[in-house]
Amino acid sequence: MTLPQSRFGLPALTLVVWALAGASFVYWGLRLAGGSGPAPAAPVMAAPPPQVDTQAVARLLGAVDAAPMAQTSAASRFVLVGVLAGSPGGGAALIGIDGKPPQPFRVGGAVEEGLVLQSAVARQARLAATRDGPTVITLDMPPLKD
Repeated sequence: MTLPQSRFGLPALTLVVWALAGASFVYWGLRLAGGSGPAPAAPVMAAPPPQVDTQAVARLLGAVDAAPMAQTSAASRFVLVGVLAGSPGGGAALIGIDGKPPQPFRVGGAVEEGLVLQSAVARQARLAATRDGPTVITLDMPPLKD
C-alpha cells in the first residue's frame, strides 16, 4: 500500500499521530498526578429486607391453622424393647426414649432426670421417682406376633 504522493498527505498524517500521542500523554499524566478524580460518594446503605409473616403467607396459599398439639404423656415417650429379669431386685431393661435408639438400664439406675428403673420383670418394666417409691410409669413390651 502506498500513500498518495501529495505534498500535504504524509505531513498531515504525521501531525495527527503526534497529536494523538500527545493527547494520550496529557490524559495519563493528569490521571496519574491527580489520582482521585471526582470525590467518592457516601456509601449507600442497603435497606433491611422486609420481615415476612410466614403464617400469613401460608394462609394466603391455602393452609389451615393446625390444632394445637396435644401434650404427650410421659409413658408415650418410652418404649420397652427388652427385659432381662434377674434375681428379685435385679435385672435390666432396654428402653428407647423419645424415638432414640434403645439403651440398657439396670434396676436402680437413672433412666432420665427424676426417673429410675424400679423393677424389671418378664415383659414389663416399672419406672419411679425413687427405687422404693410408688410406680410412676409401667412399660409393657409389645405383644408377641404369632
